[in-house]
Amino acid sequence: MKVEVKIPATIANLGCGFDCFGLAIPIYNIISVEETILPGSGVQINIISEENQINTENIPNDKSSIIYKAIELFYNYMGQVPEELKIDIKTNIPIARGLGSSSSVIVGTLVAANELLGHPADLAVLLSIASEIEGHPDNITPALVGGLTISSQEEDGSVVYRKLEWPKEWKLIVCIPDYELSTGISRSVLPEKVDMKSAVFNLKRSAMFVESVYTKDEELMKLSLKDMLHQPFRTKLVPEFEQLNQNLKHIKGVLGCVLAGAGPSILIITNGQNQNEIKEIIENTYKNLNINAKILITPIENQGTVTLKGRK
Repeated sequence: MKVEVKIPATIANLGCGFDCFGLAIPIYNIISVEETILPGSGVQINIISEENQINTENIPNDKSSIIYKAIELFYNYMGQVPEELKIDIKTNIPIARGLGSSSSVIVGTLVAANELLGHPADLAVLLSIASEIEGHPDNITPALVGGLTISSQEEDGSVVYRKLEWPKEWKLIVCIPDYELSTGISRSVLPEKVDMKSAVFNLKRSAMFVESVYTKDEELMKLSLKDMLHQPFRTKLVPEFEQLNQNLKHIKGVLGCVLAGAGPSILIITNGQNQNEIKEIIENTYKNLNINAKILITPIENQGTVTLKGRK
């Protein structure tokens, strides 16, 4: 028996919503989990980059991998032990770019395993297990349910979330550079404590963000994307961020520019107008800084994880 699922990439934080906001975009990993009939073969993990777009050489495929941890933890939650399983990961989501690659494989592995075992876990359990592995639910939640989400992992391990309706006319421009930045390094530059002024600043902006999405208020969205908790520290590792902000500050159609998760990818939110000029400015900015980058103009992905092949 073989189960196959498709999981979208995700972008967390969105400026003001550190470890809380996240949205899904239409770049996908495809994960299959199959019961094998070879006794003693254990859990086999194969990582495949479609069209060799992503370097998979340094991704562990043994018991140290996050994929194995996810499958083992899920089976243990269900009172079982994973034995003869083959897990294939077809990866299109760039690794260490701030696009939720780890959340994608965690969510995909759990959803496929749940399907394989006959759905013993509901959505709440899947969110809880996935967030336990990842450490926070901001990428996990939109990877699972799609769209724009706000989420919080509570003290008992449960995840509280709500899905917000993103304005259909607003488009995303995702800038994916050809260099990596691990989440560990990006987290290491953050301060252990923040002052009251910074906390209150982000609280105000988070409220503005939610209101601007509901009311499609472009001017409020421009204000809401500012941040004092993580971007001032992380952008030192992503030098093109400040230059992009400056070059796009007064361009018609641009609502804001934020780090994608921990970076180094950058997300530009637009009202859907003037896309060609905006893209040209972005491309020239990267070119002038001698950084190769892929620029994608995309809508939000509202579906989340989808089962392509399930139990018969």
